[in-house]
Amino acid sequence: MAQMTERMKDLFKKVPAVILSTATVDGTPNSVPVGSKKIIDDETLLFSDQFFNKTLANMKANPKVAVTFWEKQEGYQLKGTVTIEVTGQRYEDTARWIEDLGNKIGFPLKSKGAIILRIEEIYGVSPGPGAGKQLA
Repeated sequence: MAQMTERMKDLFKKVPAVILSTATVDGTPNSVPVGSKKIIDDETLLFSDQFFNKTLANMKANPKVAVTFWEKQEGYQLKGTVTIEVTGQRYEDTARWIEDLGNKIGFPLKSKGAIILRIEEIYGVSPGPGAGKQLA
C-alpha cells in the first residue's frame, strides 16, 4: 500500500471536491466530482455514495479507481481498489455524517453506502517536469 504524506492529507481535506474516476470492465471511463470524503488513515479513504449511478455500477464490476485532487500548482492522483459497505458500523457512521451534513445545508441527503479506497499508488499531477511521476 502507498501512504499519503501530511501535505497530501492537508490538501485532500482542504479541497471542496475531488474527481473520482472509474471504468467499466471494457474500459469505458467515468469521472465525477465527490465532496463527501474523509481520510481514514494514511492509506485509506472513505467516500459516501449519495448519487452514484454509473460510478457505483463501475465499481461493482471493476473496483479499480483513481482519485485526483489539486489546488493551484499542486496536485495528486491516488489509485487503488475500493470496497463498498452498505451495513456495519462504518456505514452507519457514514449515514449519520451525511444526514447531518444535509440538515446543515438544508438539503436532505441519504448515504447509500460507504466506499472504502485502499491506496496502492500515488502520482503527482502538478505541472512541470515531474508531472505524472509516481511518488509512492
